[in-house]
Amino acid sequence: MSALELLTWARGDGLAIALAICAFGILLRLFEIFSLGRKADLSRPRETSPGSGWRTIFSRSLPPPGLLKRSPVTYIGGYVFHIGFALTLFFFVPHIELVRGLTGLSWPGLPMQVVDIAAVAAILALFAVLASRLTNPVKRYLSGFQDYLAWLLTLLPLLTGYLAFHHVVADYTLMLALHVLSVELLLVALPFTKLFHTVSVFVSRWYNGDIFGRKGVAS
Repeated sequence: MSALELLTWARGDGLAIALAICAFGILLRLFEIFSLGRKADLSRPRETSPGSGWRTIFSRSLPPPGLLKRSPVTYIGGYVFHIGFALTLFFFVPHIELVRGLTGLSWPGLPMQVVDIAAVAAILALFAVLASRLTNPVKRYLSGFQDYLAWLLTLLPLLTGYLAFHHVVADYTLMLALHVLSVELLLVALPFTKLFHTVSVFVSRWYNGDIFGRKGVAS
């Protein structure tokens, strides 16, 4: 199979298969989570706090007091990665055109230079976080196969996309095909690995905040 044939398959059947598996997996995981139900809390609420779930979504996105100084790489690296990844994913013009072709939706993109900087920052942040994980005995002990798999699956789309855009390492067509395949691999793995936190994180934070608010516990 030539590079062009590989790219054609990846952008056609490969993408359709990956999206179908990802959508099915997400729906399955969400069904599993919500089918667990929630036991009725018969106790009288300690306080009235209807917005506690929403506040927790925001508060859990900020580092707890003192931990930013104690673990700057984890928090700063995490913020840089997530912001850089989001900018690259949602505001790179070719990505927007792909979404427009699939759904008809579109929005303004960012200048290429900004997206380029965001991608590099995200890649460097990933390596910084990995180095911190490997050199910290506690983090290394708590890390398992899925942690490193999630790191690799997240890195590959950024790295291959950067290399394809700058026409380095390999032929552009081949590099673009590898980029698309790496994205599809990420989509397939997302519902079945720790990457699912992309979907579940806000639901779980709201749920915990709502329960804690009812009990009068800070979250």
